Amino acid sequence: MENEKQSYIKEAFQKIQIELTSEQVCQFEQYYEYLVKKNEVMNLTAITEFQEVVQKHFVDSLMIRELLEPESGAYWLDLGTGAGFPGIPLKIVYPKLRLVLLDSLNKRVKFLQEVIEMLGLKDIEAVHGRAEEMARKPEYREKFDCCVSRAVANLSSLSEYCLPFVRVNGCFVPYKSEKIQEERKDAEKAVQILGGKIEGQKELYLPDSDIYRCLLLIRKEKPTPKKYPRKAGTPTKEPIR
Repeated sequence: MENEKQSYIKEAFQKIQIELTSEQVCQFEQYYEYLVKKNEVMNLTAITEFQEVVQKHFVDSLMIRELLEPESGAYWLDLGTGAGFPGIPLKIVYPKLRLVLLDSLNKRVKFLQEVIEMLGLKDIEAVHGRAEEMARKPEYREKFDCCVSRAVANLSSLSEYCLPFVRVNGCFVPYKSEKIQEERKDAEKAVQILGGKIEGQKELYLPDSDIYRCLLLIRKEKPTPKKYPRKAGTPTKEPIR
C-alpha cells in the first residue's frame, strides 16, 4: 500500500510521462528522507520541503528526456553534482545507465556514496576531485558519452569544465535556469575552441509551475585541445571569449 509521499512521487513523474516501479518510488522516498536528514548537519540543498524537492530536484533532473534519452549502458558524467542532481534521479529511472558523479567537496561525495549504497545502485560511483584536474586523467578524459551539469556557472566556463570529458560524437547537456540567449552567444567561441557545436536547445517549464528550464545539446565534433581545461579557477575567472 502506497503512502502519501509515494503517491505524490508517482503522480509527479506521470506528469512527464514516466511510470515508476514501486521500487523506484521507494528509492526516491528514501533519497528524500536521507537528504533532509543529512542536510541538518551539512549544506546539501536550500530546498527541503517534500513537494518542492520532488519537483525542483527529482522531476527537474529528468527533464533532459525532452532533448535526449539516456541509452542503456551509456556512460555519463554528472559534473558538480552536489547532492546528486541530476545524476542520482537519472540513475534511479534508468538503472542500466553507467554513471560517475563528480564533486569537489569530499563531504558531499561521502554523502553520495552512502546514498548509492543505501539505494542499492550499481554501475555508479561518486568521485572527489576538481574538474580541471580530473579532466587531465586518461581514465576520464574524452571517455563519456554525455556530460550533464546543473552547476551554476556561465556557459563558457561550464563548457571548459565539461567538454574535455566528452568523447568525440558524445554530448554535453547543461541545465540552465534563466533566459540564456546572450550567454549562449557569448559561449559560442568557447564551445567551438573546445571541440563542440551547439546542436539543439529546449525551453520548457516544470509541470504545474512557472519554473523555467533551458537545456542545451552541445555535440563534441573534435578532440579538445590539450591545454584545456586551464588550471584551477581560471575558467571561471577568465572565460574563453
